[in-house]
Amino acid sequence: MSVLSGKKIVLGVSGGIAAYKTASLVRLFIKAGADVQVVMTPASKDFVTPLTLSTLSKNPVHSTFYNEEDENAVWNNHVELGLWADLMLIAPATANTLSKMANGVCDNLLIATYLSAKCPVYFAPAMDLDMYKHPSTLASFRLLEQFGNTIIPAESGELASGLSGEGRMAEPENIIAFLEADLESKLPLKGKKILITAGPTYEAIDPVRFIGNHSSGKMGFDIAEQAASLGAEVILISGPTHLKPKSSKIQQINVTSAQQMYDVSHDYFDAVDAAIAAAAVADYRPKFPASQKIKKTEDAFTIELEKTQDILASLGKLKKKQFLVGFALETENEIENAKQKIQKKNLDLIVLNSLQDEGAGFGKSTNKVTFIDKNFNIEPMPLKSKEAVAEDILNKVIQHFYA
Repeated sequence: MSVLSGKKIVLGVSGGIAAYKTASLVRLFIKAGADVQVVMTPASKDFVTPLTLSTLSKNPVHSTFYNEEDENAVWNNHVELGLWADLMLIAPATANTLSKMANGVCDNLLIATYLSAKCPVYFAPAMDLDMYKHPSTLASFRLLEQFGNTIIPAESGELASGLSGEGRMAEPENIIAFLEADLESKLPLKGKKILITAGPTYEAIDPVRFIGNHSSGKMGFDIAEQAASLGAEVILISGPTHLKPKSSKIQQINVTSAQQMYDVSHDYFDAVDAAIAAAAVADYRPKFPASQKIKKTEDAFTIELEKTQDILASLGKLKKKQFLVGFALETENEIENAKQKIQKKNLDLIVLNSLQDEGAGFGKSTNKVTFIDKNFNIEPMPLKSKEAVAEDILNKVIQHFYA
């Protein structure tokens, strides 16, 4: 999954021959999962039509402050566009548009949107080689970079003038690659490795039957997706579930039993920066699982159980630099039981779930949790989607690394 997935992007198109490439650029943004709003200068419409870009972006294209043909038209709010965007890209960025950006000459909707933007701004210059190297253009580059904008360097090749050299707008595929690499390098968990356990475990009674629980694994998978989206390399150890990760940064390892999850967790724990134990691991397992299917012959049937090894407690004993997060599902004396788990298992943070809360628990799309840290600071959270809870949990991890 691309780092651009879910991003809201304003694409500013100025009036150069390279504007024809923006059709491919918009298509690549949409393919990456981004939402695109296009703002064109009046001159750019000589090179590519608004109809083309609106069709590809699935959004109206904006080029003027209001529709001059409709006296009742609502104005195109450049402030809303600038605040809406997660990032803004001006491509092609002509010498004229770059000069206006650098000097605040606000005479069209694109520049007004740029001046209103609160997000990161990228620009991809496109012009003839002498224009590209002119002192005024180089001064615009310096000023825009001082403002915090990022240049996507022009490439060398055949130019519209017939000359060959530097000044050609980067190809759409290269612009996408540049944006993805730059955004990924700035992600807060870039370079971090996180281990996450998810789902239930199944403890065999015989080859057909097992002891299990109702965990769907969704909470753990949502944490894994959020961690990957923040730049982390994720090792996801999952019990039996139908879920599959979307991100290529998630290495999924499937297990069935508590012992298998214990073994794999210990294989990877020493190499990770954080571990989040979201799995619903069985506390007990049949001591003598049958090798053949047990026949229904008696009115009563007894299974002798033995304790499984406590994965979280064992990781707590081995913990060195790792930030260790556990989950607790309680039905009584919730806060006190959770505090005891923090101490007994050497946790940095516990995420307390309660079956008493409506909308929380197994098989639900929402969850209501309380965070308790190792200093017993208690932070109750409102009912949220599990995706939002995952974001809250990862924010705690980020705070630990960058506090």
